[in-house]
Amino acid sequence: MYLQSPLTTSPGTALPLDRQQAAAAVLQLVLLGALTTAAGLGPAGWLAGVGYAAGLHALLAGAARRARTEALGPADLVTLGRAVLIGGVTALIVDGLVSGQPALVPLVALASVALALDFVDGRVARRTGTVSELGARFDMETDAFLVLVLSVQVAAVTGPWVLVIGGLRYAFVAAGWMLPWLTGSLPARFSAKAVAAVQGIVLVVAAAGILPVAAAVVLVAAALTALLWSFGRDTLLLYRRRVAL
Repeated sequence: MYLQSPLTTSPGTALPLDRQQAAAAVLQLVLLGALTTAAGLGPAGWLAGVGYAAGLHALLAGAARRARTEALGPADLVTLGRAVLIGGVTALIVDGLVSGQPALVPLVALASVALALDFVDGRVARRTGTVSELGARFDMETDAFLVLVLSVQVAAVTGPWVLVIGGLRYAFVAAGWMLPWLTGSLPARFSAKAVAAVQGIVLVVAAAGILPVAAAVVLVAAALTALLWSFGRDTLLLYRRRVAL
């Protein structure tokens, strides 16, 4: 993940945003088609995948319009590729929940590649000088949604308490609507980034089914504990700032 400064345009990009999004939509359909052939993706998965793609298109177009961005930069295109992979993960998870037969191999493969690419987009942004606030937000929301859907998959095996991992960030944002002091800026911390990265890795390992259920529960519980500590520390810092003002 990467922090960026405002940028109204993304120089060097060949296609405007609408064509970039159209290409991403085509890739999403191709991926869903491939999953149908390779993993037996059914109607529920297709509905989830297409709905995800439509939501991604609408949200990204709206965010780009507010940021006055005409095209995505190189790093943002990497994030868009990650988002397409996450659409496949979402489709597989929904289809597995409906059918009771999750296709774990393609699910874990797609999620693993999406996680690995999270270490690429920030470096690309810095090396090409195409950083933007839109890119930072897009990257963060992509990460958050992947963790959310993976927590749904793992919760089906280890219990609904795992959903706290996927929902905590969204609950924090919702709380900020009622408590504006929660929306304050926070210092960049390596520990916070590490804890966030660990969530996805742990959830992929747990979803893969390679560990005994008891071991998966312990591993996920440890990740959740670290996440609660990180959010708790940030909340306390923001509260202390509010009291000091």
